[in-house]
This record gives sequence, structure tokens and C-alpha cells, in this order.
Amino acid sequence: MNSMPMKPHISMITLGVRDLAAAVKFYGLGLGFPRRESPPEVAFFTLDGTWLGLYPREALAEDASVSPEGSGFRGFTLSHNVASECEVDAVLEQAVAAGAILVKSAQKVFWGGYSGYFSDPDGYLWEVVFNPHFWVGPRDSTAIA
Repeated sequence: MNSMPMKPHISMITLGVRDLAAAVKFYGLGLGFPRRESPPEVAFFTLDGTWLGLYPREALAEDASVSPEGSGFRGFTLSHNVASECEVDAVLEQAVAAGAILVKSAQKVFWGGYSGYFSDPDGYLWEVVFNPHFWVGPRDSTAIA
């Protein structure tokens, strides 16, 4: 068993968009990305090996507890899905030990999941998340079912 909680994959790339309807039209109709069923305030597209998420820019910044303007928020997050709340905590601890800055401590979130955020040395935001409703992205072949 690998003792390192973070696995080499990105579950979903979430873009903070200024106009959700226009972005959905661009990615869905314009580029032909297959859209998954999702609530009206967010859009998910399945890609080979990962997902693309579209979320209003201000709401995504609020979820990460950063300002939507200036250098505090770059308009997207990288998401790393794990199989449990304990794994969220472990990955956040690993990232901080490796030099990341904890941006938002792991906590229960409004949609029923559990997540926290860290920023890498260049300031890019990573969300580490457990989604109890469905798995996002490619399956982790080493996960315990």
C-alpha cells in the first residue's frame, strides 16, 4: 500500500466563469464536450480521464474563501477527489508538509461533501474533496472499495 495519500491525478478542472450560460454554450455546443446532468448553478463535462467544471467566478472564489478579484483568485481550481473525509485531511496535511499554504481547512460543505483548499508554491488553488454523492473523474485503481 502506498503511504502517500495524494495520488497522481486531477479529478476535475473547475473554471470560474463570468457568464455560465455563455461558457456552457461554448464548451457544450462550440467544442462538443459531453455535458453531464448537473444542477443549474454549475455545469460538468466529461472528458477523457478528467472532468471540466464550470461555476460562476464569484461563487467559486467564495467556496475557496478568497477574493474573486486580484491575485487572490486566478479563476480556476484543480480538484483532487478522494474516497473519504479522512483522506481529505491526510492529503491536506501532506500538501502543507510539502510547502503548500492551507487556504481553507477541511470542512463539511453546503452541497453535502467535505473539502478543503491549499495553494501550491505558485499560488494555484487545489481543492481536496470527498463527494459522497458520486465519484468525479477517473476511478482510482488503488482505492479500497
